[in-house]
Amino acid sequence: MTCTDCENHIVKALSELGAVRPSADFRRNEAVFTAPSELSLDRLFKAVRDAGYVPVGVELREERCVEPPQSQVREYDYDLLIIGSGAAAFSAAIEAVKFDARIAIIERSTVGGTCVNVGCVPSKTMLRAGEIYHQAGSHPFAGIHTSVRSVDLSALIDQKDALVQELRKHKYEDLIDAYGFKLLHGEARFADGHTVIVNEQRITAAKFLIATGASPEIPDIEGLTDVSYLTSTSALDLRAVPDHLIVIGSGFIALEMGQFFRDAGARVTLIQRSERLLPSHEPEISDAVRQFLQSQGIDVICSATYERISEVDGIKSVHLVVQGEARVIRGDALLVAAGRAPNTAGLDLEKANVRIGEKGQVLVVDGMRTSNPDVYAAGDVTLGPQFVYVAAHQGAIAASNAVGKEGRKVDLRAVPSVIFTHPAIASVGMTEEKAKAHGHDTRVSVVPLDAVPRALANHDTTGVLKLVADAKTRKILGVHVVAENAGDVIYSGVLAIKFGLTIDDIAGTLAPYLTMAEGLKLAALTFDRDVSTLSCCAG
Repeated sequence: MTCTDCENHIVKALSELGAVRPSADFRRNEAVFTAPSELSLDRLFKAVRDAGYVPVGVELREERCVEPPQSQVREYDYDLLIIGSGAAAFSAAIEAVKFDARIAIIERSTVGGTCVNVGCVPSKTMLRAGEIYHQAGSHPFAGIHTSVRSVDLSALIDQKDALVQELRKHKYEDLIDAYGFKLLHGEARFADGHTVIVNEQRITAAKFLIATGASPEIPDIEGLTDVSYLTSTSALDLRAVPDHLIVIGSGFIALEMGQFFRDAGARVTLIQRSERLLPSHEPEISDAVRQFLQSQGIDVICSATYERISEVDGIKSVHLVVQGEARVIRGDALLVAAGRAPNTAGLDLEKANVRIGEKGQVLVVDGMRTSNPDVYAAGDVTLGPQFVYVAAHQGAIAASNAVGKEGRKVDLRAVPSVIFTHPAIASVGMTEEKAKAHGHDTRVSVVPLDAVPRALANHDTTGVLKLVADAKTRKILGVHVVAENAGDVIYSGVLAIKFGLTIDDIAGTLAPYLTMAEGLKLAALTFDRDVSTLSCCAG
């Protein structure tokens, strides 16, 4: 089987033989059904061959069905009802199809959720455009003469929107019919633990998945609600480059959007409450990030306390106290990038006995089950690691536990994070501080990028690699990188941590020369020797 049409042909052939509840999965190359006792294997294989396919074997499973007392039998409209239509929702629906579940997705706005519409896809295509524009206007190579004109941001936005529409159609909308689940448009709110109301219609389900995502959080700063400001969503729709963009926050959205607008020609000021950028990252990473941002002309203000914000004739004034000194930063655009808040308002979760946390997030246990055993939650609404791949992983596990095989748990010990600046910032595993807090006697290796041949060939040595290891077992506990293509490099770190690789495992590999990935091997070698004394490719 190679497609959904193949699945339909197989299901039809099995149904005509009298098979009960047949289903087929071309991805797993298998069909599952309940066979009547009179159905022989010869007839079964012949039906499959007549349909144009080659049977390769059969696995027999005995099932003992116990009919519940009639008083316990309940009928629901759906086996699994999913609120939200982003990565967690679609991953859950696709997983639930494997168990022959009746599934519907409820969406109040645009299908696809944050990632494809206003997050990963639009931001990364614009970041790539900004990086190319920056390189064209400023590069380190002698004899290469390039020039740039002013950015036509409106044309770039149009191209971004076309990409979003294409991916939303192919990766979300088209899958609804392909997998056979139903899409319901409207705002959902719980009436009880098995009922939601959508457009004043009561819809019931045996199980629910809350996958409503998160939205930009607006901090409590005096005067902020009285001025015009941008969020990560509206910033991606600007049609003109601002003269001076002020950014509240310095997380991944702040860094990515701030650098894009700086690349496009705006003056940019990043304002951070903490003493250093990216305080949850390694200090060496924070230092490298501040270095490259400032080298690109971005003003960075740390240890700031917000007093108030005002606006006169379109000019925003951010009043701060920085290390005891009063300052006022003025600009024509203000981006609020101070985190994300879960979308739980209006769901009436208390009527379904679903508990939420202090920030409004849905509280879950390892299998993504909430305080109501028939309601699950996945993705950003839980305020776990806010990455689309984590949401999809959680959604699939939630669906499997809800309508299929129970007992699956989410393992987030090796979740990579990537900030798509240039150079990029990537991490996986524990920092040195966290490793010590978990009882590890640690050893660390820090390699500046000027020790990596790829960076020397690029004439761009801004960056660093840091490995954290257990001193006794020599297992890799954390990998942290600031470098070109750090997001690609970090996958090796994911594998190292997930499968318990050691310093010696990494140092003993054959790393391709003149790649950033070679930096990981150099960092492993640095635990026991000075890599600056090695020849090229030396191991």
